[in-house]
Amino acid sequence: MSEENSGKPPQPDTPAKPLIHVAAGMILRADGALLLAERPADKPWPGWWELPGGKIEPGETVLQALARELDEELGIQVTQATPWVTHVHEYPKNIVSLAFCRVTGWNGTPTGREGQTLAWVDPHAPITVGKLLPATEPPLRWLRLPDRYLITAIGGPAQLAGYLARLDTALRRGIRLVQFREPAWQQQGDEQGLAAAFQEVLRHCHEHGARCLVNSVHPQDWWDQADGVHLRAADATKLAARPGGLLGMSAHDAADLALARELGADFAVLGHVLDTPSHPGEPGMGWERYAGLAGGAGLPVLAIGGQSEATLDEARRHGAHGIAGIRHLLAG
Repeated sequence: MSEENSGKPPQPDTPAKPLIHVAAGMILRADGALLLAERPADKPWPGWWELPGGKIEPGETVLQALARELDEELGIQVTQATPWVTHVHEYPKNIVSLAFCRVTGWNGTPTGREGQTLAWVDPHAPITVGKLLPATEPPLRWLRLPDRYLITAIGGPAQLAGYLARLDTALRRGIRLVQFREPAWQQQGDEQGLAAAFQEVLRHCHEHGARCLVNSVHPQDWWDQADGVHLRAADATKLAARPGGLLGMSAHDAADLALARELGADFAVLGHVLDTPSHPGEPGMGWERYAGLAGGAGLPVLAIGGQSEATLDEARRHGAHGIAGIRHLLAG
């Protein structure tokens, strides 16, 4: 995560322990397997498993430090890496700010050049190689989040059948996370029809192995029926406790992202990034501002606003976990 296009990660208010900045690589093969390394006997936490990486030296960007460390530790030369999430973890003797990056291209074969044992694991299955360093657990959980997030915009009962047909196509194409969000329909006063539509969308998602969150604009007694809740920023400030299930939150600025982190949200959606018909006359924040905010979020952030499959790589280059959208993700 280069210094010029990333914000400051969340920091302790008054660190009483040494603060160490580390670049860590989520090294991912084309088949989705993730590389883990066992810490050697001559280092702290021997025998525990971690993500490869190391300290960021003065004058280095995160991606420069990561490339150097992976060359020194594993003998590979990084050819493709993108910033992801910066996470602060407090250990008994120090505080570590870990800038996790996704590494999807490299030359050479990973080898334990410092005597460490390596293992390729399925990040979507239980990790059985051994004990994981505590700071390794959050990114493994975040990595399981889908990188495409479809938001519904059905509009009313007359459009439901056609929408469900298009939703099925999107689900067959690989969409695995959907948000039921129908404020326009709710304003029509058709509570019974809207509740039935919610149940239909939920059923279609589950038939395809996808999860469906319900937006907090809808009745709270729906929340437990869904796989989780997506909070509007205004609703998040009123919560007495974190809802159960998967928790997402809409964010527009650093304060919203800080609230999402405080609530223990699993992810945030930030935007709008690019100009979009849903916000006429309101220019997007642009990728530079998006990257600065996402870099300091401390949790996975998806980009919204003008996003499609064509913008996914650009979003990742600016620190996004993935993309969220209404029209383009439905159309493919």
